[in-house]
Amino acid sequence: MEEFQVMPFLQCGSRNVCQHGQRTDKSFWLTTNGQDDIKAMAPLKTEDDILPYISRCVVCSGVQYTMARHSYSNDIPDCPQNFERLWAGYSYLMVSGGGGVGGGQDLGGIGSCMENFFLPSFIECVGRGMCSYYVNNLDYWLAAKKDPVPGMFGMGNIYNGLDQIQNEGLSRCSVCGKKLPAKKRFF
Repeated sequence: MEEFQVMPFLQCGSRNVCQHGQRTDKSFWLTTNGQDDIKAMAPLKTEDDILPYISRCVVCSGVQYTMARHSYSNDIPDCPQNFERLWAGYSYLMVSGGGGVGGGQDLGGIGSCMENFFLPSFIECVGRGMCSYYVNNLDYWLAAKKDPVPGMFGMGNIYNGLDQIQNEGLSRCSVCGKKLPAKKRFF
C-alpha cells in the first residue's frame, strides 16, 4: 500500500451497504525491527505517533520467477537447480490477535521468508483508530523439526531468549529467483 491507513478496508454486505472503521475491525501491519520497551507502550492514537512503528517496503517489477523454500530445520535450504538465492531468512507463518482474528502467509510466497527475526513482528490497529502491541497478539513462525520429547508427540520443546529461538527453534528459509537465460549477442 502506498499510504498507511489504520483501517484500509471496507466491510461490504450483500445489500449494497459498506461500513468503514467499525469498532471491532482490526488490521495487522509488519512492524519495524527492534522496538524499545514495547510492553510499556500506550496505544498510539495519531498517525504521526503510529508511522514510526509501521514497516516500509519497496515494490519492484521484474520478470524473474521467485519462490520461498523452507528447510523445517535450522539449516538454510539450497535453491533448486537454475535458481539462485536472493536472501536467507526465517520461516514466517502467521499472526493472531485478540478475538481469534489474524492473517497468514502462503509458504510458497516470498513474504513467508523474513530476512530478520524479531518479536513482535506486527502491530495491531483497531477500528477505534488506535494501534499498539497488545499482550494477546501472537506471532507464528515455522518450527524446526526436532526429535520429540518422549510422550509429547513432537511437542514440548521450549526456547528462551532470542539467541536460542533463532539458533534452535526456528525453521530457516531461502528466497530463490530463477536464473534468467543469458542474452545472445549477434554482432
